[in-house]
Amino acid sequence: MAIPARWIRQSAAIPVRDGLVCLITSSNGRRWVIPKGMMEPGKTTGEIALQEAWEEAGLVGTLRPQPIGTYLYEKYDTTCHVTVFRMDVKEDHDDYPEVHLRQREWLTAGDALERIDESGLRDLVRRALALELDAVE
Repeated sequence: MAIPARWIRQSAAIPVRDGLVCLITSSNGRRWVIPKGMMEPGKTTGEIALQEAWEEAGLVGTLRPQPIGTYLYEKYDTTCHVTVFRMDVKEDHDDYPEVHLRQREWLTAGDALERIDESGLRDLVRRALALELDAVE
């Protein structure tokens, strides 16, 4: 899919630990998503992905060096182009900035894929979990 002429750049993390993926609810609580946010001047895509994982889900960890891909979705009457990293989670905290705004759940691959609406994001979750299997072999 081509990137539209007008789009918003975002960065995101697919948090993974012990073969499970962490999903959070969107800010309106209607959808299950991954931590993501708009790019900020002076910050890299990786820095934004880590920042959003902390703010939206209370997660701390490391990103794989390269993004695992991108996907597009509609928001704010325009298209968002999201660069996605796989995050290896080291810690999860119960107190974080958006704890009262979102739900957080650790899910198996199948359960996570059933909850995600965006097909492009489902593909990237599959890819992130395949990296988990590659690391074990």
